[in-house]
Amino acid sequence: MGKIVNSTFVSLDGVINHMDRWHFDYVSDQTDELALRQLREADAMLMGRNTYEIYASAWPGRDGEYAERINTLPKHVASTTLTDPQWNATTVVQGDLLEAAARLKEGAGTILMHGFGPVAKRLAGAGLLDELHLWYHPVLAGVGGPDDVLLTPGLHAAFETTGTTAFDNGVVVIAMQSRV
Repeated sequence: MGKIVNSTFVSLDGVINHMDRWHFDYVSDQTDELALRQLREADAMLMGRNTYEIYASAWPGRDGEYAERINTLPKHVASTTLTDPQWNATTVVQGDLLEAAARLKEGAGTILMHGFGPVAKRLAGAGLLDELHLWYHPVLAGVGGPDDVLLTPGLHAAFETTGTTAFDNGVVVIAMQSRV
């Protein structure tokens, strides 16, 4: 049975979007190595439409091991409006998201997600998110609205901490697995 692993950057005030305003000052060789390790361990990626559009516009034109890996990995996009994905190795998830995610998990391997948007929140609420890795950045972002933060009213999912990693730049990654 496969697993779905979510890896998300988050500011101290819970912001998960607007990374151009707070995230890039904390990129380092150490954080890059962990991000690359997570990508190497993945057998596929799952993302929502917004993440897909951002990634598909950025990664195909880049070089290096990370770009090569993300460009060649199978990608599954949950979208009701995307019909003709142009990024290499991309398929659109058809039908009910929760049923599709359960089918993806039936295959062996690790499915990596970046970001904690509507797709990740639905999976977490349904008990389909197996691991969560929150990359806390030592900054109060001070931007965004209700859709830009980790907190989601009504979403309840229990996790057990399996490890932490603290980097020299102050970023702390908390790794957790679902208690479901």
